[in-house]
Amino acid sequence: MSTSIATEDQASPPPPPPQNLIPSLPDDVALNCLARVPRSHHPILSVVSKPIHSLLSSSLFFTARSLLHSTQSILYISLRSPLSPSFLWFSLYTNTRSLAPVPPIPSPSTIGASYAAVGPTLYVIGGSINDVPTSQVWALDCLFNTWQPAPNMRVGREFSAAGVVDGKVYVMGGCVTDSWARSAHWAETFDPSVGKWEPVPSPVQIQDKWMHASVVMDGKIYAMADRGGIAYDAREKSWECVEGEMDYGWRGRACVVDDVLYCYDYLGKIRGFQSRESAWRELKGVESELPRFLCGATMANVGGKLMVLWEEKGNGRKEMEIWCAEIGVGKKSENGELWGKIGWVEKVRTVPKGSSIVHCLAVEV
Repeated sequence: MSTSIATEDQASPPPPPPQNLIPSLPDDVALNCLARVPRSHHPILSVVSKPIHSLLSSSLFFTARSLLHSTQSILYISLRSPLSPSFLWFSLYTNTRSLAPVPPIPSPSTIGASYAAVGPTLYVIGGSINDVPTSQVWALDCLFNTWQPAPNMRVGREFSAAGVVDGKVYVMGGCVTDSWARSAHWAETFDPSVGKWEPVPSPVQIQDKWMHASVVMDGKIYAMADRGGIAYDAREKSWECVEGEMDYGWRGRACVVDDVLYCYDYLGKIRGFQSRESAWRELKGVESELPRFLCGATMANVGGKLMVLWEEKGNGRKEMEIWCAEIGVGKKSENGELWGKIGWVEKVRTVPKGSSIVHCLAVEV
């Protein structure tokens, strides 16, 4: 009996060799090929085989995409809906031109949060819950669209300014400086590699400001406040007041593309501010294909393109539409005029009536 068992064991076939990512190709060559596939095709790619499915969810894959400069700027959008107690989240791939749902934050929505992105991670910072400012921070891993709590700030804040310089998140304002702790932490910085918030010293005379919008330009975080704008040079660790011309013309949500600050004016037209000339100029070449943003629009720099999102009335009584335009900008004439070229303008989603765009931000994935 024992001899028979031994013979059967010896006759059993050896285990199959590990499956290659792509048959007949070394795995390093296959990784080089797969890392160049656009992000929007990854859901289809993931069902090709188990090895590819596992690869797409690995840090090795994102590292390879980064080294090959194959990462893409994906626009993430938060939306307020009357049918949902939490903000709705979506991602926009420019090649599909439609909004894909993203899981919501597993926590009550905060009013007046600020937003920042470092690599493939999007941070939702502070805000208020039941009119009480919170110090909580949520991080969205945009590689897998999963939320995780990030380290809390030292103080709670709402309607603060935020920006990223050299891989560190900076946040300022949005808190009442009625104690030493709040005054000392009126501005803070977060280094994701360390996972800790640290105070940023700030002059007392600027600590009564409440922020409405912010951008990063030339290594400085510019914030539009209720009584004059301010700027923080993160590399020089210095504060300054924003010049009058820039402050007076900055209205609503803005973004920076090729060192030009874009927003919309009181006539609903898009304008750009060039710091070297210290002047606002209308963005020409787009008027005939865009509406006038009298109720405002949301803007973001997505891969060097100016992306503009806005709400419009829908066809039915219970719905409305989210529209998006991709604009190539940066063309300047000899007399300093700014020119843009529309890439596309399309409806990207139908949403319940009463919905509104809260924020949008580009993330590298």
